[in-house]
Amino acid sequence: MNVPANLKYTKDHEWLKVEGGQAFIGITDHAQHELGDIVFIEVETVGETLGKHESFGTIEAVKTVSDMFMPVSGEILEFNDALTTNPEIINQDPYDKGWVIRISLTDTGEVDELLDQAQYQALIGG
Repeated sequence: MNVPANLKYTKDHEWLKVEGGQAFIGITDHAQHELGDIVFIEVETVGETLGKHESFGTIEAVKTVSDMFMPVSGEILEFNDALTTNPEIINQDPYDKGWVIRISLTDTGEVDELLDQAQYQALIGG
């Protein structure tokens, strides 16, 4: 499994990439592999401020539908519109083109509570 060192991770298999006071959020390579072929992404929370662990949307695969959770608190600024017509981008490139939302961080200290590369690899048995 691909687990980039420059990202932070959650036990729910989301990743977070911080850029200044903002961050990109998506699901991990492990998560997309477990879900299988992704067929639909729904995010109706753009413009809302959500707390850590709150659901910001759902991801639907052939096998199941799963909630996606906020790794940290923040205002959802943008949804990756490319996923509307091509949700399979997440299967192909979960860490770059397959980002799901961009947020404005509410509490940057929460980022330090997330898992680093080694901790996430240990969680998934890598």
